[in-house]
Amino acid sequence: MKPRYVPALLPVLLLCLPVVSAGDQKTPPPHISKQTRMDLVRAFNAELVYIRSPFPMGKRGLMLKEGKLSPDGDELQRMMAMWGPAAKPGDQARISEILVKNDRIHFEINGGPVRKQKWYQHIQFGGSGGMTSVAPSDPNANPRGSYVDLVFNGYVPELDPQQLKDLLRPVFDFNAKSAVEAYLDTLPPKIRDAIKNHQVLVGMNREMVMAAKGRPPRKVREKDGEMDYEEWIYGEPPQDVDFVRLTGDEVVRLETMKVNGEKVVRSEKEVNLEQPSVAKGSGEPQVRPPNAPSLRRPGEEADPTSPAGAPAGGRAPAPLPPPDPLGQDGPAAPPN
Repeated sequence: MKPRYVPALLPVLLLCLPVVSAGDQKTPPPHISKQTRMDLVRAFNAELVYIRSPFPMGKRGLMLKEGKLSPDGDELQRMMAMWGPAAKPGDQARISEILVKNDRIHFEINGGPVRKQKWYQHIQFGGSGGMTSVAPSDPNANPRGSYVDLVFNGYVPELDPQQLKDLLRPVFDFNAKSAVEAYLDTLPPKIRDAIKNHQVLVGMNREMVMAAKGRPPRKVREKDGEMDYEEWIYGEPPQDVDFVRLTGDEVVRLETMKVNGEKVVRSEKEVNLEQPSVAKGSGEPQVRPPNAPSLRRPGEEADPTSPAGAPAGGRAPAPLPPPDPLGQDGPAAPPN
């Protein structure tokens, strides 16, 4: 036998349920239209941009979703150390291809990570000697580009060019007027202010020094015990002279000789920069590319206490400094 009080309570329970009006329901944005696809490709294809995030070479590029970039941090630094940079902050790059896929927009820069053939490179003609391409390409040529995927939730929504630029802000700068301006925008405020004032801080890297002081008029290579270093010299008497000492890619000492004969020396680190993870007891990143070159002769055993790739009892050469992202010579030296 069913209890009779249950139907009597139903109206009361229905009154307790929350009322949701049509205005409270958020309408999802519509899917991107065919016309918008064409407009975005037309607006951004072959566009010149300044880079705000490092792009590694290789078939794996970057992914940007909800403002978060991946890979990032140590993983991105390891990829840069392994494969080399396709573009670094402050570099100018060209968007070479745009593909709108199911849930993402694919942007390739500088030709992308895979070298593509032109249409005329597929044309061949035959003769008694076999088939020959009209314009043969070099199969060993390395592509130098990369890509970033702008990923959405489920599908690509309708959006205008300015909205797309805002979403791409972590990787591309569409508004910078120069490479230096684009590069400064990627730096912490303390370093940015120092560069604008043409000052060098202990802990800066080479590209920061060049952005602050320009190309050094003189360079001296010296050795302090077993440590090799470079001295970048700015200025000549009777003006102040700055001696910027770099070990590897880092400023470790700054000495200034004043006009009045006073000497000012700074050696304590003033800024900290993120560095790739380094194996304990080794001067190279933990991850090395396959088939990396070795300094050992055939049949020579490796010394476990020596740097990776060094022969037993030998010494590995000092690593070369990284390239300057602001150009080979950097910006012009500021007037004194």
